Amino acid sequence: MQHNEKFLVTSALPYANGPLHIGHIAGAYLPADIFVRYHRLKGSDVVYICGCDEHGVAITIRAEQEGVSPQAIIDRFHELNKTSFERFGVSFDNYSRTSLPVHHETAQEFFRDIHAKGILKTKQEEQFFDEDANMFLPDRYVEGTCPRCGFADARGDQCEKCGSDLNQTELLNPRSKITGKTPVLRKTSHWYFPLGEFQDRLKAYLDQRPNWKENVRNYCYGWIKQGLQERAITRDLSWGIPVPVDGAEGKVIYVWFEAVLGYISATKEWARQQGQPDRWQDYWQNEKCKLIHFIGKDNIVFHAVMFPAFLMAKGGYALPHDVPANEFLNLEGQKISTSRDFAIWVDDYLDRFPADPMRYCLTAIAPETKDADFSWKDFQTRNNSELVGILGNFVNRSMTFVAKHFDSQVPEPTEPDDLDLWMLARLEEAPALVAEAIERYEMRLALRRMMDLARHANKYFNDKEPWRTIKTDRARCGMTLNICIQVSKTLAILMAPFLPFSAEKLWNLLNLEGDVHRQDWALAARQTLPPGHKLNQPEILFKLIDDKVIAAELERLHKGTSGGDGGQNSQKSEGKANLISFDEFKSVDLRIAKVLTAERVPKTDKLLRLEVEVGDEKRQIVAGMAEHLAPENLPGKSIVIVANLQPAKIRGLESQGMVLAAETDGGELSLLTVDKEIASGAKVR
Repeated sequence: MQHNEKFLVTSALPYANGPLHIGHIAGAYLPADIFVRYHRLKGSDVVYICGCDEHGVAITIRAEQEGVSPQAIIDRFHELNKTSFERFGVSFDNYSRTSLPVHHETAQEFFRDIHAKGILKTKQEEQFFDEDANMFLPDRYVEGTCPRCGFADARGDQCEKCGSDLNQTELLNPRSKITGKTPVLRKTSHWYFPLGEFQDRLKAYLDQRPNWKENVRNYCYGWIKQGLQERAITRDLSWGIPVPVDGAEGKVIYVWFEAVLGYISATKEWARQQGQPDRWQDYWQNEKCKLIHFIGKDNIVFHAVMFPAFLMAKGGYALPHDVPANEFLNLEGQKISTSRDFAIWVDDYLDRFPADPMRYCLTAIAPETKDADFSWKDFQTRNNSELVGILGNFVNRSMTFVAKHFDSQVPEPTEPDDLDLWMLARLEEAPALVAEAIERYEMRLALRRMMDLARHANKYFNDKEPWRTIKTDRARCGMTLNICIQVSKTLAILMAPFLPFSAEKLWNLLNLEGDVHRQDWALAARQTLPPGHKLNQPEILFKLIDDKVIAAELERLHKGTSGGDGGQNSQKSEGKANLISFDEFKSVDLRIAKVLTAERVPKTDKLLRLEVEVGDEKRQIVAGMAEHLAPENLPGKSIVIVANLQPAKIRGLESQGMVLAAETDGGELSLLTVDKEIASGAKVR
């Protein structure tokens, strides 16, 4: 194989504040993995880079809600998501973190360089300040009514309902997510990146990329037509990368500026891991290297407008060659909602199913040009009818027939007839057809063309009737099965980008040497298996999925028990909704507790501190219920608590139990209480 092309491929950096769901996978990771796996087989010099974004405001918000440090949040979800990617077969060359020193150094170097060139502007602005929390509020720490559409829960940077890009000071009825109070405006100074000064260069850059996806080009030109505005690249925060210039105490580099630089720092880390610390320059500072960003459509402006502007300002870097953004994936006709736990979480899915059926389904319905919809019934149909009924069926009956009638050895070929020649022609053309679609980022079409080879092969098998010719013309039957085994070998290579685990299994069933992922795509249909090659015993490649299994998944989804971490105070990703034994249930000590006092925990909007009486004992419990329960209404109530829970520190307060509450469909919490007077400390059975 010749290294005829050089690629640096990235997928959007996921926030390390929650687990991955299938919407993430369908948009930015699976199409990139298919592209990368194909190019490795083609012999391209390709490096696939990603990592978690660990400085987003969403992380500090979650840390506040859970009463833990941001570091605890990012450590938890970095490991969870890294493992989920590996289990799903996403083949990064490096999955990094933006909390690493190499990233801090890279981001600060960019800032210092652009600052030294006089490109950055400083100015005072009014920003919301929470007087109770004594802090300036980043955009996502402020919520209020959207001035465009009237949506009551718009964020300080964007309205999720109408999609408008907002400044936090535009919000009507603003409120702090920290304390729930109305913030005040105070002046603060920040550094701004003047995007408008790069507008002409960015338009010329976009004009040179006519082959970009239409949705990306239209989005970018829309921004440019409106006129690019300067944007602040610093914020008053304690969590983040310190601004590396004088007079910047208490300020960090804004995440929207530094996160995209994570691609560069992750490549630097990869180069060091290779023992060649300068090798990153071969990709980032080489105009012959094609930089490809796989993202969702909500990230277009950051990768196709802002990041190129940063690279222009820094100088010496290759600009993105392509930004094949995908649209969104919906679920059972609705938007995926992490807050309602209405999602299929990747780690949870992988506890019950293999990766490849989901990889297959998500590729088949990929939201390449418009939003797509995933349904469990469609997933079942594609698995049973296509993976099992077409691909698996062809491989299994071919190998079973060879095992039974030819002692698991590849039969001798004979002179081909017209039908043989037709099948060999389909075999010969398949790799190029699949490749053509992948190189245009049309993964749905590429998958269909790969499956077309299996469809043609099934038709060929049926038309050749080996069950008949084995009795009347053994040599002719041998030729049929020889071709079927050659097709199976080619399928293993063509499957590898889409179905990596099944491709490995088929490669092993065919008793082939080496790694299927290290084969030569160009020779996929040409290097034939010699007559007499011994095959391993046939095994089923794909399993049927029963109706009862799908019914259970639908019930799980609609009950919000899919095992993810969607709710703001939920930790479901660490505790699956599994059945427990009666003995396990008996180990939970539920008791009646009488509330003596209740108050809000200062500088939080979620937490209450309760003092409760449990029999002769007094305890302190910290509960995340302040949004739903007024503390003045709680004293005197008899509630149910878990009394034998390991004590935990929450915001510096020791919590000695857990309060039980029920959640309505609307997300409101209601305490579990008793319907008659009962002594505190009474056991709940």
